[in-house]
Amino acid sequence: MVLTSKQRAHLKALAHEKKPVVLLGHKGLTDAVIKETHAALLAHELIKVRLTGEDAEALDAEAADLERRSGAELIARLGKVATLYKRHPDEPRIELPRR
Repeated sequence: MVLTSKQRAHLKALAHEKKPVVLLGHKGLTDAVIKETHAALLAHELIKVRLTGEDAEALDAEAADLERRSGAELIARLGKVATLYKRHPDEPRIELPRR
């Protein structure tokens, strides 16, 4: 799913007050973390994930890998927190602005 800049801005605004629901541990991006991310996306559609990288390059790589492996859309990465969105397949809760 390719989101427009207007849709991304809308999702960023919705995510502003949210706290991270998935936290990466010292082992990084494991299969268990991916499974938990899938469950959280199914329950909430829009989530924040706390990353573990130390520099911007490592954080970007970790966020991109999380996006790829979870099948979600990376909305933003601010510091050590990535915001992900994945529309619920049957009962979407978030109404996106039209394209």
